Amino acid sequence: MKLPLDGIRIIDMTSVVMGPLGTHILADQGADVIVIEDRRGDTNRSMGIGPHPELSGVTMNLMRNKRSIGLDIRTVEGYEVLGRLVATADVFATNLRPGSRTRARITYGDIRAFKSDIVYCAAAGYPADSEFADLPAYDDIVQSAGGVPDLSRRAGQPPVLMPTLVADKSAGLVIANAIAVALFHRERTGHGSETTIAMTEVMRSFLLVEHGASAIPEPPLGPAGYARILTPERRPHETADGMVHVLPYDQMHYETIFRFGGRDDLIGDSRILTRRSRMENGGALYREVAAIMLQRTTDEWMEVFRAADIPSTRVGTVDDLMVGLPIAEHPHGGSYRVTPPLVGVAATLDVVRRPAPLHGEHNREVLAEVGYSIDEIDRFERHDVLYAGPT
Repeated sequence: MKLPLDGIRIIDMTSVVMGPLGTHILADQGADVIVIEDRRGDTNRSMGIGPHPELSGVTMNLMRNKRSIGLDIRTVEGYEVLGRLVATADVFATNLRPGSRTRARITYGDIRAFKSDIVYCAAAGYPADSEFADLPAYDDIVQSAGGVPDLSRRAGQPPVLMPTLVADKSAGLVIANAIAVALFHRERTGHGSETTIAMTEVMRSFLLVEHGASAIPEPPLGPAGYARILTPERRPHETADGMVHVLPYDQMHYETIFRFGGRDDLIGDSRILTRRSRMENGGALYREVAAIMLQRTTDEWMEVFRAADIPSTRVGTVDDLMVGLPIAEHPHGGSYRVTPPLVGVAATLDVVRRPAPLHGEHNREVLAEVGYSIDEIDRFERHDVLYAGPT
């Protein structure tokens, strides 16, 4: 069966996590993603320990189903190669800052000169029309600018960042969505387009979905922040022998927990009678639940939760997430675990059509596809227009 994006070629000049995650989603859906790496190789190749100097655990899945060429586009020959590649492509993606895009001659106007109906997607930290457009912005910076530490402060915790690349990964999801929408637009109209994505704007929109709250009406009817989520009591609870996370969502849920925990005095409590009262009294109700959880074992509580259809789970670990992932073989990295595709069916070995490439592994293959001869490719290698392996 054909995958949804079979026949779509993407020239990928993104790096680290944000851009590569966006193109990773599209590669899993069948797109031919050609990654252009600089002399050093993509930063994600050194994010943590891996089985090969060019393959970190991050790279093994983030770069799967892609091809890599090492190309110096600063040279006359290298830029000519880029142009020939773009002429065969449907999409061009980059996460260079606006000034760097101009200096590298990869603005929308530059790329469109090679392919008039190209779908062009550029992502960076800040909006291109802001005074901060050319400032460096990584996940930590965007989380802080986007209010994440303030949320933890409002929840009674130290002002800290989420211990995951939430800004990078949120923006990566937006990149994949933006490219898919632009391809659909081109299919309907025959016209390419330019899409620019700012991580700070992604985080603003992402967090204000619920935390805009009473501050969204103009004039504001109250402060920003969704009260139920900002209580420090919103956390897993200890049981008599372990931990669970339970989310009682309606009156019946609360009364089931109260009854099984021996707190019949709380049945019919005014705080649980309406949706608004449950939200307004979330912290106090979670404290009641926390005390009750200690009265029974995890197994006993899970049996009650399942029978009453109360949202709940045993508290897992990051290591638990690795359990059950299928194992694939990489020609250079050996056995590795395949993470689920972010769109489509659950992870299977079938998702890996190509193992993550080494730096510049497909130099000759890709350049031959766009018409370069063996002699020309040899000359490019001698002149350091092409390179393989980070230096």
